Amino acid sequence: MKVLYPHRRAIIASLATFVLAVAILFAMDRPPICECGTIKLWHGVVQSSENSQHITDWYAPSHFTHGLIMAGVAWLLWVKWGLFGGKPQQWALPIAVFVEAAWEIAENTPMVINRYREVTISWGYSGDSILNSAADIGWMTIGFLIALRLPWWASAALGIFLELLALAVIRDNLTLNVIMLLFPVEAIAEWQAAG
Repeated sequence: MKVLYPHRRAIIASLATFVLAVAILFAMDRPPICECGTIKLWHGVVQSSENSQHITDWYAPSHFTHGLIMAGVAWLLWVKWGLFGGKPQQWALPIAVFVEAAWEIAENTPMVINRYREVTISWGYSGDSILNSAADIGWMTIGFLIALRLPWWASAALGIFLELLALAVIRDNLTLNVIMLLFPVEAIAEWQAAG
């Protein structure tokens, strides 16, 4: 997938998108860091007020997997299928950063925060700190760039491993998160609550 490597202007566009997303989160009055007043590299307790407030947590692998998925989609669209004449392929990274940033902004709106509280394992979820959202965009970017260096099957295996790891440890992952946000299943909610 080396043909997808971003050029200099694409890297600058990615950084500008990242800075704009952080500015929007500030304008939304999101807390810059955990309201506990500390910054941690890792916070592993999902059912706590500090979840989604620090640099990494059990949802960081999901954001890394977003990057694997977005690199795969970009490769399919521009390289395999040759859509758009393959021309915008080097713009795949800023497009991926834009999509991830848009999700981080949407995820921190009252509507989505309330949806998380209603139907997912994150009953006390209050949104992300800006630090956590910025780190999530960073994890997606790392996943995207690593996927460019790996064969497709290695990216797929890594994504599956991360999904199974989170499932085993916290009874949640990207797949269950999407299912529960879009089409809540009571049996899944009960299983997650039993953990």
